[in-house]
Amino acid sequence: MTTQTQKAVIYRRVSDTKQSTDGDGLGSQETRCRQHAAAKGYEVAAVFPDTITGGIDFMKRPGMVALLAFLDAQPDERFVIVFDDPKRFARSTRFHIDLRDALRARGATIECLNFRFDETPEGEFIETIIAAHGQLERKQNGRQTAQKMKARMQNGYWVHNAPIGYVYKPIKGRGKVLIPNPPLDGVIRDAFEGYASGRFATQAEVTRFFESVPAFPRNKQGRVTQQRTVDILTHPAYTGHICSEVYGIDWQKAQHEPLISLETFDKVQARRKGASHAPKRANIGDDFALRGIAACGACGAPLRSSWSKGCTRRYAYYLCQTKGCGAYGKSIPRDRLEGEVGEMIKSLQPTQDLFALATAMFRYAWDARRDQARDILAAGKRKIAALEKEIGTTLDRIMGAGNSTVIARYEDRVSELEREKALIAEKLQHQAESKGSFDEKLELALAFLASPWKLWETGQVTLRRLVLKLAFVDHIYYCRNEAARTPQIVLSFKALEALEGPDLRSGPERTRIFGIII
Repeated sequence: MTTQTQKAVIYRRVSDTKQSTDGDGLGSQETRCRQHAAAKGYEVAAVFPDTITGGIDFMKRPGMVALLAFLDAQPDERFVIVFDDPKRFARSTRFHIDLRDALRARGATIECLNFRFDETPEGEFIETIIAAHGQLERKQNGRQTAQKMKARMQNGYWVHNAPIGYVYKPIKGRGKVLIPNPPLDGVIRDAFEGYASGRFATQAEVTRFFESVPAFPRNKQGRVTQQRTVDILTHPAYTGHICSEVYGIDWQKAQHEPLISLETFDKVQARRKGASHAPKRANIGDDFALRGIAACGACGAPLRSSWSKGCTRRYAYYLCQTKGCGAYGKSIPRDRLEGEVGEMIKSLQPTQDLFALATAMFRYAWDARRDQARDILAAGKRKIAALEKEIGTTLDRIMGAGNSTVIARYEDRVSELEREKALIAEKLQHQAESKGSFDEKLELALAFLASPWKLWETGQVTLRRLVLKLAFVDHIYYCRNEAARTPQIVLSFKALEALEGPDLRSGPERTRIFGIII
């Protein structure tokens, strides 16, 4: 007669994937279990690992599901399930009992290296106590973790996964702190500012912008989803503030560096709640610099743009497509229209003799703005003090209120006040003394005022649109038979234009122009 060797299955588990990669928890458990099986004379048939928390349903653990399927595939075999500790088996009383019943139904027994399971009533009682203790310990650990996370967030530190554009860096005495992560921080900043300014007409265009960046994170299918774009555009952490409904934190000033201003964030939220926009037309591209800027001189509607196919090549045109307009369907060659606009831009170039006086004007405005900033700082500090007083009063009312509806209203009011305080604090920070000298700040402004034509004549659509936004206030109205009307130019060019007039010698006129600049 021969004795058949008892077959065993090893189950090993750690609480998360990081423990399996950074440590040797799984390997150590398997080694101990194999030593136990060898000492008992068991033949190890398979090993099933799990890297998932213990409080979850065992049927949601991939390793345990695979183990049960392995047993189901061999109904005639009677396996011994070997594991290291009761905490590795289950850390929930209900799931522990359900898992034991599932194994019994398959004819399997269990052996633990740190606890002896006994099928007697007394043994089952002790086993239930051990499982309940594991559940208590798990919940206590979860509570302590939540308390520590809340306290850290109240101190201004983000504790969840780093938002795209940031990365965690250990700093002595402060723990892990978010810092900007180039080049993604610049991508996030461009997305917010582009959507706030209207450069990106829709959130779909922001998504396409993200997809154009090779280093931008993607999902398993290699795409940037629309939901990820929404999550980014609504994330307060990019403003340097922390908000958490779970922990009751509203616009807490964060310890990490903001990527955008709160003002820009508010503009983005306002645009998201506004009217929807049609998707970007794929057949237009960047071939028409004046699209959206040039308008029909007859009806005032923005001119459309299109390509027409000739015998030997294609031709670019602007045209009005407003039915009932006298210019409906009549095309204007793109080169003619953009050429005439270029002549307008060339005329904006002031003479070199005016730049010394323009520099003096800007210096006068610089000093005036600095004095004004001091007054704004003082007023802002008074406003913040008033808001803090109102917040304290509202919190006292919450403590004395007994109606849940009233309490909810008070909490909403506190959230509004905290947001208003954060917005004012940010504005005060921007009102502080600017870094850099006056000459450094002035250099870029004068470079553009000196010759916007240099940017226009590059022919690049992006630069041409930039010039149009900086030089003209409104649409450029164009009549097909009368050419372009004189557009309304921005204030800076108006001032330089006035300086060239005959009234410049007059002291009052010079004072008036200084007032315009300021």
